[in-house]
Amino acid sequence: MIKKILNYFKVSYEELVHKTTWPSRSELMNSAVLVLIASLCIALVVYVIDQIFQHGMEFIYGLLR
Repeated sequence: MIKKILNYFKVSYEELVHKTTWPSRSELMNSAVLVLIASLCIALVVYVIDQIFQHGMEFIYGLLR
């Protein structure tokens, strides 16, 4: 059982070190900027939808008073 676990860690380490291709710093920066911009756009869309619903509900509740 312990041999299987040790073999698993050895194979995992070999794969991470020798078979995995890691992105360069510039690729990471580009990806990070893209994720940041996408997150801000989604947050803006959610904010706008929230404001529309808030004003819509205030209008409806104002009619019911």
